[in-house]
Amino acid sequence: MEWQTLLQQYREHDERVKRIQEQIEANAKNLHLKGIAGSLLSCIATATYKEGGRHHLFILNDKEEAGYLLNDLQTLLPGKDILFIPDSFSKQNSYDEISTNNILQRTEAINKIAHSATRGEIIVTYPEALVEKFVIPEALEQQIIYLKKGEKLDDHFIIDLLVENGFERTDFVYEPGQFAVRGGIIDIFSFGNELPYRVELYDDEVESIRVFEPESQISQKMIAQVTIVPNIQTRFREEQKASLLHTLPNDTLIWCKDARYTFEVINQAYEKIIDWYNLVSQEKMLPDEHPFKEHQPTELLLSADVLLNEVGKHTWIEFGLHSSFDTAIEIPFDAAPQPLFNRNFETLIAHLKEQQSARYNICIWMSNARQSERFHEIFTDLNAQIKFVPIVPQLLPDGKYAATLAQGFIDHDLKVVCYTDHQIFERHHSYKVKSGYSKNDAVTLKTLMELRPGDYVTHIDHGVGVYSGLEKIEVNGQIQEAVRLVYRDNDLLYVHINSLHKISKYVGKEGTQPKLNKIGSDAWEQLKRKTKARVKDIAQDLIQLYAKRKAAKGFAFSPDGYMQNELEASFIYEDTPDQFRATADVKKDMEKPFPMDRLVCGDVGFGKTEIAIRAAFKAVTDGKQVAVLVPTTILASQHFKTFSERLKEFPVRVDYLNRFKSDKAKKETLADVQSGKIDILVGTHAIIGKKVQFKELGLLIVDEEQKFGVTVKEKLRAFRENIDTLTLTATPIPRTLQFSLMGARDLSIINTPPPNRQPIQTELKSFDADFIRDAIYHEIYRGGQVFFIHNRVRDIEETAALIKKICPDLQIGVAHGQMEGDVLEDHMIKFIDRTYDVLVCTNIVESGLDIPNANTIIINNAHHFGLSDLHQLRGRVGRSNKKAYCYLISPPVYALPDDSRKRLRTIEQFADLGSGFQIAMRDLDIRGAGNLLGGEQSGFIAEIGYDVYHKILDEAIRELKHTKFKALFADQVHEKQEYVRDVQIDTDLEMLIPDDYIASIAERMTIYTRLDNIANEEQVTAFRTELADRFGKVPRQVEELFNGIRLRWFAKDLGMERIIFKSRKLRCYFIENSASVFYDSPLFQNIMQAVAQKQTTGLLKQTDKHLILIFEQVQSMQHAKTLLESFHQVVIQK
Repeated sequence: MEWQTLLQQYREHDERVKRIQEQIEANAKNLHLKGIAGSLLSCIATATYKEGGRHHLFILNDKEEAGYLLNDLQTLLPGKDILFIPDSFSKQNSYDEISTNNILQRTEAINKIAHSATRGEIIVTYPEALVEKFVIPEALEQQIIYLKKGEKLDDHFIIDLLVENGFERTDFVYEPGQFAVRGGIIDIFSFGNELPYRVELYDDEVESIRVFEPESQISQKMIAQVTIVPNIQTRFREEQKASLLHTLPNDTLIWCKDARYTFEVINQAYEKIIDWYNLVSQEKMLPDEHPFKEHQPTELLLSADVLLNEVGKHTWIEFGLHSSFDTAIEIPFDAAPQPLFNRNFETLIAHLKEQQSARYNICIWMSNARQSERFHEIFTDLNAQIKFVPIVPQLLPDGKYAATLAQGFIDHDLKVVCYTDHQIFERHHSYKVKSGYSKNDAVTLKTLMELRPGDYVTHIDHGVGVYSGLEKIEVNGQIQEAVRLVYRDNDLLYVHINSLHKISKYVGKEGTQPKLNKIGSDAWEQLKRKTKARVKDIAQDLIQLYAKRKAAKGFAFSPDGYMQNELEASFIYEDTPDQFRATADVKKDMEKPFPMDRLVCGDVGFGKTEIAIRAAFKAVTDGKQVAVLVPTTILASQHFKTFSERLKEFPVRVDYLNRFKSDKAKKETLADVQSGKIDILVGTHAIIGKKVQFKELGLLIVDEEQKFGVTVKEKLRAFRENIDTLTLTATPIPRTLQFSLMGARDLSIINTPPPNRQPIQTELKSFDADFIRDAIYHEIYRGGQVFFIHNRVRDIEETAALIKKICPDLQIGVAHGQMEGDVLEDHMIKFIDRTYDVLVCTNIVESGLDIPNANTIIINNAHHFGLSDLHQLRGRVGRSNKKAYCYLISPPVYALPDDSRKRLRTIEQFADLGSGFQIAMRDLDIRGAGNLLGGEQSGFIAEIGYDVYHKILDEAIRELKHTKFKALFADQVHEKQEYVRDVQIDTDLEMLIPDDYIASIAERMTIYTRLDNIANEEQVTAFRTELADRFGKVPRQVEELFNGIRLRWFAKDLGMERIIFKSRKLRCYFIENSASVFYDSPLFQNIMQAVAQKQTTGLLKQTDKHLILIFEQVQSMQHAKTLLESFHQVVIQK
C-alpha cells in the first residue's frame, strides 16, 4: 500500500470525514473530533483538505508538536508548499534576539495567503507565534517591489527604494533584509523568498535575474521576475497590522488542539514579553537592532482578548481531549496510539498476529528502503507469517527520504493499523522546519580560517609574523598587490599573491601567543631542521613496528558465520556508511595472515564500541580470547556492562578485572581466563601484566590509547607484534594527518553521526538559581540524571552545597581530580549506579564516561573553556534516544570578550552531533597530532604552528618512504615522484584583483588564497564561472593570475624551483641542489635531449649555482604559459 492508497481510504470510505465536510458546508462554527490518536489527525486533515479546499490553519500546543504535524502534512501532500509560522525570536522564551529567518517565514506566509493561486493554503503554527501582529495583506501589497527581466531600471532609484524600505547595505548578502551592489550586479535578500536574488543590469535594463545560494554565493537558476517584500516587523505602522485571524478570509478552517490552552499561552507570552521589555528598558540594555527600539511592544503584540473577539468569524475544529466550546458538535473516533514494544520482536509479532486475525489492514511506515528489507529479514528469520504493507516515503531530489509519520495509530473504525518503524525500534524521530541561513552560519566556518589584520601567520621560509593587510606595490611601473607581514623589530616582508600558499594562519594551543621570528636569522631554519629530525625519529619507530608486524605470522580468522550476521542484524541503530566500512575493514584485517593494527577514530557516540563488539565476537567464534584494555576502572565497569548486554543472547562469557573485586573473585577470574572459560576479559593495565595468562589470546582491543602512560605503551608494543590489535579513540584525527600516517597504521575514520540521534539543545544562560533548579528537576522528573560542571576545585564543595540547598530532596555527588583515586572512582560508580541524581564535577568527565541516563549538563563559567572542551563535555549527554540539554552558564554575552563570545555562539549553533569535526577541528587537530605522535610534539606545534608542522611531517614521511623504507613501500613509491614542492614566481606584470572589481579587502584576500590553492584546469573553469557570476565579467588582470597558476603547474612538473619573468625575459631555474635525485631521473635526460634537439626556443645557461632555461621576447603571462606548456608536452611525450 502506498500512502496514496491509505489516503484514498480516508477520502472515499471514511464516514467521519464526510461528516466533517457536511458540518463545514452547513457553516457549523465548532466541531470536536473526540478520541483521535497519533498521526490519524494528519490523515483526516489531509483528506478534508483534498475534499473541500479553502485555507486551513493548524494551531498546535507548542513548536515541537507543530513541527511534527508540518512534516506529516508535507509527507502526505508532496508538492504542496505547507506554510509554517514561527514566532520572531531566535530562541524560545528569550526575547533579546530576533531571527530574520523567522520573520522571512512569517512574511512569506502572509504574502502567499494574499496571493494564493491554489485551492487554499495550509498554515501550521503554535500559540507564541500568534502573540505578534501581522501586516494586513492590502498594506503589504502597496510596499512590494516588482522587478522583471528586460524592463528599464535606474540603479540609484532601486537602491534608494531598498534603503527606504529598511534594507541594509552590506558587502555580501547572507540574511533577509540585506542588499549588496557590485558594479552592475545588485544582490537582494527579500523577506518573501527563502533564497536571495541577483539582479544584473546592462546600462539601465535588467539583463538577468538569478536565485543564488547565500553560503557559496553561487547562482542556482534563472528566473523571469521577482517580488521584493520588506520586513513586516518594523516597516509598517500600527494601524496596518492586525491578528492572524483578522488577516485570514472568513471561510478559513481553524484546527486547534485546545483553544482554551492556546489563549492562556498567548496571554502568558504577552505578559512575559512586556515584563522583559520593562526590565531591559529600565536597565537601558535593549539591543540596538531590536524592533522594540522603534515601536512600543503594545504596537507589535496583542493579548488573547483581541483574538477572542475574532473567534466567531471562522469554523473551529478541535482535536484535543476536551472541547473549549459549549456548542461544539462532537464527531467520535475509535482510535488508539501505537503501543510500546520495547524493541521486542516477539511481542510485536504476537500483537500483529492478533490484529491480522481480526482482519485489520497492517501498514508500517519505514524511514527508508533498507529498513523495509530489514523488517522482511527479521520477520522471515522469526518465521512470522504476517502480511504487512511497508510504506516508504518519497525519495527527495537531495537523495534523502521524506519524513515518515510522527506517530503510529490503530484506527478501529476503518480497521487500519498504521505503525512507524522509529517507534518500534524506540529511535528518536526529529522534525525539521526551514531554518534558512543566517550570517552566522555562512560566516562562522569561513572566519575560522580567514585572516584579519593582527592575526599571527606562519611563513614556511621566514617563520611567525603578524598579518597586517594587503598593500599595492609598484614593480617596473606596473601595480601589483602583496600581503604585508610584520616580523620582530618591525621588519616588513611583502609576500606576492603568487606565493600565498607559503603563508598560513598560525594555529597553536588556544590562548598562547607565539614568539615572532627575526627576518634573516637562521633560528627558524634550525627549528624546522630540529622538528624534522624529531618527526623522522617518531615516524621511523612507527614504520619499523609496521614492518615487523607485516613480517610476523598472525592468526587468520575465518570468514563471517551465521552467528556474526545475527549479532550485526540485532544492532538497534542503523549502521552509518562509515561504520559499515570500518566494520568491514576490521574483519578483512582479521582474516589476513599477519597481525592487524587498526585505529578507529570517531566523535563521541559514533558507534566505535559496536565495531569493537563485532570484532570481539568474530574472535570468540573462532575459539580465541579477547582482552579489552581501558584506561580507568570506571570505563572497565562500563565496557563490561555494554559487552555483556550486547552479547547476552549468545554463548559468550564476559568478565572483568578491577580494584573493586575481592581477592577471591580475582583468583577465580584469573583461573578461568587461564583455562579458557572466559572469552572476553575487560580491565585496566593489569590485564596485560604477568599475572594474567590467557589460554588462547587472539585479539587486543585498546580504548583511548592516548590516556595510557609510557610503561603501559611499551608493554603494549611488545604485546602487539603477533596479536591482532584494534585501537579506539575519540580524538578526531584530521583527514590530512591520516594520509601522512597511512604508512604507519591502518586507519578508519567515522565522520557520520548515527541517523536520527537527537541534536543536543544548547542554550546560553546567565547564572540564576531558579533556572538551575528548574533544569535539574525537569531532568530528574523524567527519570534522568544531571552533570553540573564547575571547574574550580577550591570552591566546588560550596557549589555542591548551593545545589543541595535549591534541590534539598536530591542526592548530590562531587568528583574532581584532586580526590584520592579510590574515592573518586567510588563517587563515579555511585553516579553510574544512579545513587546520585546530580554529579557536581570538574571537567574530568570530559573523556570517555558514557552514562546514557544523564541527559542534562550544566556548564558553569562556560566562557572559561576552549571550544573542544565544551564540545567534549556536551558529548557526555545525548547518548540515548532521549532529548538532551546543555546549558552554558556565563556572564551576559555583551559583557564577554570577543573570543569567548564567538566560542559560545559557535558551540550553541552547531548543536548537531558530528559537528564536533567542524567545531573542534582546528583545536582538536593540535591535540590529536600531539597525542598521536607523542606528547613532546605539542611543543614543536606550539612553536611553529600546526600547518608548517604538517608540511614538515609530510615531507619527512615522504623522504623515509623513498629512502630507508623503499622496499616496504614499493607499491606506493612507484607513484609519480615530485621533485619540487613549490615554485616561486617573480614578475613585473600587473597581476591583481582590481579594487573596482572586488572592493572588500577581506574578500580579495580570501579569493587570492583560494586561487593560490587551485590544482587543475577544472577548478580554474569553476572558479572563473563563480567570479563572473558574483562580480561580473572577469578583468584582464585576473585572467593573468589564472595564467600564472597554470605556469606554476608546468614549471613544477619540469623540476623548476623558481621563475623570474621581468622585462619580457622568462628565466626558469631548475633545482638548486645538484645532489637531487632529479638530475639522475629520466625526466632530466628528456629535458636535456629536447634542448639539444632544439625542440624549444629556450636556451640553457649554467651558472655557479643554477641551471637556467631562458626565453626571450615573452609578451605576457599567457605567452609564457604557452611556451612552457609546449615544452612540457615535448618532454613528457619522450
